[in-house]
Amino acid sequence: MSAGLAADGRIRCPWSEGSELYREYHDHEWGKPVHGDDALFERMSLEAFQSGLSWITILRKRPAFRAAFAGFEIERVARFGATDYARLMADAGIVRNRLKIEAVIANARVAGDLDIGLDELLWSFAPAPRPRPRSVADVPATTAESVALAKELKRRGFRFVGPTTAYALMQATGMVDDHLGDCWVKRDVPDSGPVVTFRTQVSVHNGDREE
Repeated sequence: MSAGLAADGRIRCPWSEGSELYREYHDHEWGKPVHGDDALFERMSLEAFQSGLSWITILRKRPAFRAAFAGFEIERVARFGATDYARLMADAGIVRNRLKIEAVIANARVAGDLDIGLDELLWSFAPAPRPRPRSVADVPATTAESVALAKELKRRGFRFVGPTTAYALMQATGMVDDHLGDCWVKRDVPDSGPVVTFRTQVSVHNGDREE
């Protein structure tokens, strides 16, 4: 499936046509380079919460997530304790999944203790720019880079960061540009740090994202 012509005359990636919220996210956020430790921690956390769910669910709940998790400020979330955990489990505005809530709090503590910034760590796995995919069938679910990133994050103690989730994070934060070739959204040139180079790329489609 290739990009399609929308009612406003713009050609978009087909997944974005499900709702106005999807279109806004597609047009103004998805694939745009994101930097900053807290900003990337938020994206990592939301991708973890999305595991097994539709992304529209997370987008609709994002304001509630931001309020519940102190704006995803790493230092503040890292200090969450039993009272905060109970509050989060009782918050109907977010996804009340025990393992995911525990993971976000634990990940904040890991991120706070890194010997480098989370931004530097994540972007060090960004691949060199490549041509945009021609169709949805050309968009991978994982790549060698996302497999390596997931492995490194797990080695450092992060949770809910499998290869598929890691690749979705790369797509969402502009580390890769998976807008289709005829999509109207202009390509951004990522301002990345050192690039980890791989000789092979793995492309698989596994259905639901792993947790």
